[in-house]
Amino acid sequence: MSDNQTNGQTPPLEKEFAIQKIYIKDVSFETPNSPAIFTQKWEPNVNLELSTAGRPLADGVHEVVLSITVTAKIGDKTAYLVEAQQAGVFTIRNFNEQELGPMLGSFCPNILFPFARETISDLVIKGGFPQLLLAPVNFDALFAQHMQNQQQKTGTPSPEPVH
Repeated sequence: MSDNQTNGQTPPLEKEFAIQKIYIKDVSFETPNSPAIFTQKWEPNVNLELSTAGRPLADGVHEVVLSITVTAKIGDKTAYLVEAQQAGVFTIRNFNEQELGPMLGSFCPNILFPFARETISDLVIKGGFPQLLLAPVNFDALFAQHMQNQQQKTGTPSPEPVH
């Protein structure tokens, strides 16, 4: 018999993580100033916005959605606007609350980002524009910043994985 069984304690449950599904939840591509924008010298100002959200689907199963919006402008004219929601369904079991927040707010978005980056790049190319390669994102730092902001606002950290 193990020491845990002799003391009447149950052994800790093994942590479980698995990717069940990765998919595009929503996508949009707009070129409001085409075809005139193609006659302009291509020196765009590119703005990137991203956020994450997670929600439980069942016991130990969560959906995480990484939302990315990229706006490219030449002067005051929008060349393109691309929005993508890359999502995944993940099995995440036997993690305590302090571990679950970083899993949903950092670890899972790290898995989703390469898929979202590919989707956005493909849309930009198919829209007639030069390839856009999004730089890597440090989701660990973004999640830590989010937690720090939540703590400053409320005095307690929020486990919500929203950036």
